[in-house]
Amino acid sequence: MKAELHPTYFPEATVSCACGNSWITGATKEQIRVEICGSCHPFFTGEQRIVDTEGRVERLRRRFGIE
Repeated sequence: MKAELHPTYFPEATVSCACGNSWITGATKEQIRVEICGSCHPFFTGEQRIVDTEGRVERLRRRFGIE
């Protein structure tokens, strides 16, 4: 096998959510930041709230100046 082919594995990587929830997992990055987790996602919480106010299509149109 080739030496140093695989990325460095961090067995105690910290995952942080925008809601303030955080947990420890194994990953190839030392710190991971996510916008939505199982504690704040509307599907798991049962709440009806808008997660993303601006859709992908609108964001693309605004970026390229398409009306």
